[in-house]
Formats: sequence, C-alpha cells, structure tokens
Amino acid sequence: MFYRLMKMIVAPLLRIFFRPWIEGEENIPTEGAAIIASNHLSFSDSFFFPALIKRRVTFIAKAEYFNTPGLKGRLTAAFFKGVGQLPVDRSGVRGAGEAAIRSAIAVLDRGELFGVYPEGTRSPDGKLYRGKVGGLARVALATGAPVIPVAMIDTEKVQPPGQVIPSFGIRPGIRIGRPLDFSRYHGMENDRFILRSVTDEVMYEIMRLSGQEYVDVYATAAKRQIADEKKKADAERRAAAKAEKAEAEKAAEAEQAAVKDQPDQQDQQDQKDQKDQKDQKDQKGTGSA
Repeated sequence: MFYRLMKMIVAPLLRIFFRPWIEGEENIPTEGAAIIASNHLSFSDSFFFPALIKRRVTFIAKAEYFNTPGLKGRLTAAFFKGVGQLPVDRSGVRGAGEAAIRSAIAVLDRGELFGVYPEGTRSPDGKLYRGKVGGLARVALATGAPVIPVAMIDTEKVQPPGQVIPSFGIRPGIRIGRPLDFSRYHGMENDRFILRSVTDEVMYEIMRLSGQEYVDVYATAAKRQIADEKKKADAERRAAAKAEKAEAEKAAEAEQAAVKDQPDQQDQQDQKDQKDQKDQKDQKGTGSA
C-alpha cells in the first residue's frame, strides 16, 4: 500500500524536480527473482532507484534507520518499513548477518527483486570501494538468482553525505547492466575464495558502468581513515591558530612595553641635553675667566 503510494507521489516529484535519466531498464526481468547490486553514493539512492523502476525492489538498510529515537527517527523508520526495506544490524552482533541473508533468500523465493549495496555503506568520497564478501555472493549462490549490476550516477551531488536538503539543478542517473549468471558456482556458497571471486566480478561491472575510481579497501576503513585525517587536520589548525594567537599577544606586549619605555627614553634624552648645555656653559665660563 505505502509502496504504491510512494510510486504514485514520489516518483513524479523526482522526475519533475530532478529529471533523472535511466539506461538499461530492459535488463531488469519483468518477472522472477533477481538481485540488484548497486554502488551507494547517497541517502537519496534509496529514493531514486525504487521510484524509477517498474518493479518493486526490497533493499536491506542499516538498522539505525529503524530504531533512531525522535520524530525524525520515527518518520524515517515508517518510510523504510512502508517501502519494504529490511533492517540489517552492522554492529557485528552474532547471528545478525545470517538473519539478513535468510530474509534476502525469502524475498527471492517469492520471485521478487532483492537489492543490496555490496560496499556495505555509502562511499565517503564518490569512489567505488571493495565489495564485502558474504551477503551478495552467498545469496546469489544459494538461490541461483541472476545478479544485475547497477550504477547510480551523481546522486552524491544531489545529496552529499551529511546534507539533509537535496540540491536542485543536478540531473542524476541510473545505469543498469546485463544480468550476471553465477549458476556455475551453485552449492559453493561456503567457499570464501568463490565468494570473493563473485563479489569482485560484480564490483568490476559496477565500476565499468559507473566510471568510478576503484579503491581496493573497504569503505568503512576509508571512512575511518578520512575521519582520522580530518581530526588530525582540525587539531593542527587549532594548534596553528593557538600559536598565531600567542605570537600576536607576544607582539602586542612587546609593542606596549616599547610605548611605555618611550617616556623614559625621552627623559633620559632631555637630561642628556640639559647636561650637555650645562657643560657648554661651564666651558664658556671657564674660557672667559
């Protein structure tokens, strides 16, 4: 119900205000199970892709979207539940990953579309990061469903990480690749080398579609590194500002001391002039005598 309402209201609004383009929509089957594997640039990805394709797609979303307190948290949770998103706990709690995989398999068993972001989180800088082994590959091998690579284009410019209100005047896009068949690996979902191979093949196709620079590290690690570098840069800026302030205060004190010393120097000069004048008079007096 809510999903259909979203399609009826949100999709036309997105088309009016952002004029998004889509390529390769014919690569999504009109019926039957399939896995949508997309890069993840922005929070708005969760709006643009489901709104613009004809079939319903169920993505997994981080659990924080479902349990954040406050009015904003409740509205966000209502939206994601309404459009059929599945919460996944990324905190490392034992069994959370298995529960997400079982939920994904159930979606595919119903002949529906299941969506996943292999990077596991949004890109912090617009680059494409290493896909996480596990969810995507295991679900694909367990179900035999084809994997459809998808590239979201310029959505990070519409709504960069941390920005609440989207920017207008930018036209994002969606590029959908041909389905990838991994049936040759069926029954090998517990082989970690096979899982890595499947994941890397999907990430290569996403890179080819998106044109993004590929970085062979996990996005979560990149986020930590960027945050640490920002923290270090902020600390260096604060230290430089503190040193500059101390230098300015020192210069001001020196200037005040110089101003204070000027009367004393003038007095000394006056005394010297008076002494010179007296000595000259004494010399004249002695000469006259």
